Amino acid sequence: MMWFRIAPLVAASCLVFAPAPAAAEEGSPATVAQAPTAATAAPTPETGLGAWPIAPTARPFDRILNPEDIPSVQIPAGENNAPQLRATVDLTSMPSSLWDRIRQGFGLTDITTPLVQQQIDWFTNRPEFIKRTVERSNRYLYHIVEEVQKRGMPTEIALLPVIESAFNPVAYSRAHASGIWQFIPSTGKHYGLQQTFWYDGRRDVMAATNAALDYLEKLYDMFGSWDLALAAYNWGEGAVSRAIAKNTARGLPTDYQSLSMPLETRYYVPRLQAVKSIIANPALYGITLEEIPNRPYFAMVTTTRHMDMRLAAKLADTPLDEFMSLNAGYSRPVIRAISEQTLLVPMEKAETFRTNLKNHDEPLVSWQAYQLKNGETLERVAARYNVTVAYLRQINSITPKRKIGAGSMVLVPTGASASPNLPDLPAPPLAVMQAPKKAVKHTRGTAKQKAAARKTTAAAPGKVVVAHSAR
Repeated sequence: MMWFRIAPLVAASCLVFAPAPAAAEEGSPATVAQAPTAATAAPTPETGLGAWPIAPTARPFDRILNPEDIPSVQIPAGENNAPQLRATVDLTSMPSSLWDRIRQGFGLTDITTPLVQQQIDWFTNRPEFIKRTVERSNRYLYHIVEEVQKRGMPTEIALLPVIESAFNPVAYSRAHASGIWQFIPSTGKHYGLQQTFWYDGRRDVMAATNAALDYLEKLYDMFGSWDLALAAYNWGEGAVSRAIAKNTARGLPTDYQSLSMPLETRYYVPRLQAVKSIIANPALYGITLEEIPNRPYFAMVTTTRHMDMRLAAKLADTPLDEFMSLNAGYSRPVIRAISEQTLLVPMEKAETFRTNLKNHDEPLVSWQAYQLKNGETLERVAARYNVTVAYLRQINSITPKRKIGAGSMVLVPTGASASPNLPDLPAPPLAVMQAPKKAVKHTRGTAKQKAAARKTTAAAPGKVVVAHSAR
């Protein structure tokens, strides 16, 4: 998705042939014709909501996939594998089920290809994956559908986080793509998503959803069709534009199916179609979807005071994991308030939070920033504040390769200070990654194309690398 695309805390499950950007598996199928199986493509294990970024392994870029590489499929007369909606749909009243509302808003043209069927098979063979994804989506999906429909977009767009991150708000890729919409840092900044030591707007469900829909609208305006817009969201608008120009110069069609593109992008739209097909008629595929009410899940509350994340959850009478899931944009155990800060709480807990905060007369913060002095080490700082070095590293996202020295700022526990030191700090620097050798080895094309692939892979070896370097 162009050179400033859409990607910290935990990895999301992968989706086999076209893995979720947050955590794809190592290794790729030798040929496209090979169908994914449970034995050869098990999803990456998930962990719970952790404290700070964890970068999982990811699949390297395989090769460019040409239209002729895709096997054709013959649909016998009278058969139709497109999504089958219910016989009657009442459009005169608002449905009580969010799934029904999404079904009513479907607007993309259905496709039936072997790639779609492969993805359907993958999902239907993994009901636990679907269950976990639906459970996570329950918090965010109503808001996303609301925003999608306000813009007049087809509701399939609200399902993109299924294939981007499995609705994991802290999904993180080796390409540094983060959040349910998987923005990389540069694209996030381009679309107004702030990224500092304290906060990452890419993981803020409200901010990131607005940015993603802005980006998708721009792509639709550029290419005039949703399949090409989605290809650009995955591969990059520049890459799609060049592929279109290449076909035009050769007198070839320029639709999605006719363009040569990376393996990941070739599977992107079929994967969304597979999700749509299952949601359109889950019983047809032996799937039971947990109902999601067609009503808001969370409410916005505001504060002008710095506050511990744990205390904020307590004031909202909400489990910490639930509070963190709703406020995944806050990267540290303390929420740094700049003027008026917005927090999300379960709808029924909004007034509880406001009342408890008003009546709370004790310190709200137990953390502060500390600047290392000459000759001071993390070990000495940890001993001084009675915490382990491992905990200090975790709180501050300090990886073994990151050098910490005099002048570096770290977050440490503090006493009952009324005015903790919480300065405006930039986001920690990103690690520079090397290009996997096999990513170049399997790249086909001219020397110029191979050189471009090496450059792209080195910048972003996640997802299918070109996609991560773009969004």
